[in-house]
Amino acid sequence: MELNLDGGLPLTSLSLSFLTMADASDAKTRNRGKGTPLPTSSSKDGSEAMDPSRKRPELPRMLSTPRITTFPPAPVTCDAVRNKCRELLTTALQTDHDHAAVGADCERLSAQIEECIFRDVGNTDMKYKNRVRSRIANLKDAKNPDLRRNVLCGAITPQQIAVMTSEEMASDELKEIRKAMTKEAIREHQMARTGGTQTDLFTCGKCRKKNCTYTQVQTRSSDEPMTTFVVCNECGNRWKFC
Repeated sequence: MELNLDGGLPLTSLSLSFLTMADASDAKTRNRGKGTPLPTSSSKDGSEAMDPSRKRPELPRMLSTPRITTFPPAPVTCDAVRNKCRELLTTALQTDHDHAAVGADCERLSAQIEECIFRDVGNTDMKYKNRVRSRIANLKDAKNPDLRRNVLCGAITPQQIAVMTSEEMASDELKEIRKAMTKEAIREHQMARTGGTQTDLFTCGKCRKKNCTYTQVQTRSSDEPMTTFVVCNECGNRWKFC
């Protein structure tokens, strides 16, 4: 039997082994407490999922980048002639304030038209200036507002109007007049080739001579008088009357 160090009751070997086992058990408990993982956010999320009343705040939605629906602006130029042409084209597009109703940017549009003309011609010579003048005259034409409106709304692109001819830019009324004049010129040319009746009854208003040839054609309805076409055999002057 062994004595207690504190002077108490004697400790047996059985008591010592019991104390040793108790100390080992306490050490394991402490080690287990240190190794236990802390509660993570998953447990918190699980509790929130179990409780529908507790909802996570929604993050603000980010706006998507808007799509570009317009053409890029024309390159800026330092050429004084080109800048002046762009100003004149802008003024022509702003005629009658149609651009306000359409909502078109006349400065950007005129820059694109001028850029297309310059790329097609290659320089600012007389051909370039005449091309720009014809666009300005047709865009400002009060009798042809449809051309300007079609350009403003995009029905006619800058690339198209930059290369359009005068006949293509003309109004419908002017196209009909030109068509009628062409048909009449062809008819007169054909009559001159087939010949007519030579006479001295008519006096040429250009050379004042009476050596003429005339031809009569029914150009209107049957109850209307015939049209007389006269050609001066001396100077080639032509005229007609009914």
